[in-house]
Amino acid sequence: MTHLANRNETEGPDGHYGYFEHDADIGIIGRGATLEAAFEKAAAAMFAVMTDLPAVRRERTAGLEFEEADIELALVRWLNLLLATAREQGMVFAEFRLDHDGVVWRGSAAGETWRADLERGVEVKGATLTMLSVKSSATGWEARCVVDV
Repeated sequence: MTHLANRNETEGPDGHYGYFEHDADIGIIGRGATLEAAFEKAAAAMFAVMTDLPAVRRERTAGLEFEEADIELALVRWLNLLLATAREQGMVFAEFRLDHDGVVWRGSAAGETWRADLERGVEVKGATLTMLSVKSSATGWEARCVVDV
């Protein structure tokens, strides 16, 4: 996981992601101006544990859809659906989009099939309910949870 060394926060034009301490696993944080942007950044944080995101080509896009009324559970469903889709398709994702209308969430993830020269970091097994939090503040939204590695 050399690409994560000494990096606690990664900023982008629409928010940023980071990590927090956890004894056995990894805590991820996504922040953004909107709820959806915070979820997108949480997904980026999760996949950044697995590889160097800037090195991932955006060659294919996978569509995702799920229903969830609870926004905290929606974060876990989103992250686990991304992981399941990536595993099923033998892909790694690096770019994420999400929208929701009521309980229906629709998103996409862009990336590529794993290739030999992509750095392999730590495998993420799944997003958990541990330290799960989705909240808004005056500066935007923050979505966090622990991922099982």
